[in-house]
Amino acid sequence: MTVEKVDATVADFDKLFAAGDDGGGKGKLKLLLFLADRDASSNLTWCPCNMVLLRAYVGDKPTWRDRAHPWRVDPRFRLTGVPTLIRWENGTAAARLGDDEAHLADKIDAVLNASSAAD
Repeated sequence: MTVEKVDATVADFDKLFAAGDDGGGKGKLKLLLFLADRDASSNLTWCPCNMVLLRAYVGDKPTWRDRAHPWRVDPRFRLTGVPTLIRWENGTAAARLGDDEAHLADKIDAVLNASSAAD
């Protein structure tokens, strides 16, 4: 799966959001992340949220296929497929969505709405 990163503003969102749509509601898979703009004077966002989106690339196909790939064997991640989305909270994986689970509503809900015991 190829991931294309596109940044949008309120002004160009509709045009960019419609890109890749065939008109029948089918088209490219889209993941939407809405963020606060950065303040020009401080380079900080005006939203005090505590979130980081870390995109981690596994390498080329032969590198990924190696059973000794660092993220396959790392006990924190134990990746088995890509793409995988992990919700990381308080030093552990609170939820995960693997490549074979993207169509399962309960799994998607778990990643988006998981909360750790510390909350």
